[in-house]
Amino acid sequence: MYPETNVWHMKRIILLLIILLSSSFILHSHAQRPNQAYQDYIDRYHQMAQDQMARHGIPASITLAQGLLESAAGRSTLAVKANNHFGIKVGMGWTGPWVVKSDDRPDDRFRKYNSVAESFEDHSQFLMKPRYQSLFQLSRTDYKGWAHGLKRCGYATNPTYAQQLIQIIEIYDLHQYDSMHFGHRNRYQETTSPTPVLQQGESKVSMRELAEQQFFATHPVQVCNNNYYIVVQPGDNLPTLAMMTGVSKRKLRRYNELPKSYTPQPGDILYLQKKRTRADQSLRGIPHIVQAGESMYSIAQRYGIRLESLYKMNDLAPDYMPQPGHMLRLY
Repeated sequence: MYPETNVWHMKRIILLLIILLSSSFILHSHAQRPNQAYQDYIDRYHQMAQDQMARHGIPASITLAQGLLESAAGRSTLAVKANNHFGIKVGMGWTGPWVVKSDDRPDDRFRKYNSVAESFEDHSQFLMKPRYQSLFQLSRTDYKGWAHGLKRCGYATNPTYAQQLIQIIEIYDLHQYDSMHFGHRNRYQETTSPTPVLQQGESKVSMRELAEQQFFATHPVQVCNNNYYIVVQPGDNLPTLAMMTGVSKRKLRRYNELPKSYTPQPGDILYLQKKRTRADQSLRGIPHIVQAGESMYSIAQRYGIRLESLYKMNDLAPDYMPQPGHMLRLY
């Protein structure tokens, strides 16, 4: 009797384990399956996330993943009723409108925005607080480091928050938005790519392609205000930059409003197309608050705006010198 009971008990345990393992597999498979609502959100807002990355240095993949997770791909109550895509509460210093929603407490107050663009901008400003400054020491392409850093800095209480962000980024290949490689070069409207002289067949082309790969590994082409740009690295000179990007020296100077005597300096932003007359429409109604050390030119480069247009939009005299705390229209 006892041996039969033990056998029956073991069979029951084995059956239970099989059921648990099967359920786990089904749930894991479901979690790995792309969701069309998520993809629609990405298609709609990836440019907005990239613009935030260009202005503030926060990886677009992180912004998108947080937006997807916090707003249920734009379908949560907060997203629909308050344009709040990141679950940011009122907190100290918030003077704007708010809505009540049960969270940690039944009467928690969350920020309400006039547009999704305001929510994305406020999210960036939120992450620029001292609490999150350690994140900006990480590479823009280190999405795993950013995900774990957000959890470590206390952005969310969910113990699996970092893993959730990483999973979303990897399922939907969101890391592709963290750097725009030069595969997009053929989309430039005004380029003058030099044609190599082929003296030894394919070997000449391969050397050229290898040089380009090495160059763009350290000079990823990025996007700001629907325009491509690169950041100057130590050792760069204008002839080399022109040759590798396919944009002539004259056009690089003209697009970036630079004098003929310009010598590239590490950290300079170089646009590869003519800049726009105003910032992206996501910044409509959102002014730039001048920070210490900024110039009108550096602000124009930051947002991909022509310097002349920035002066004109704000009715400023040519000799105007921006002071910390001043607000400038961008759109």
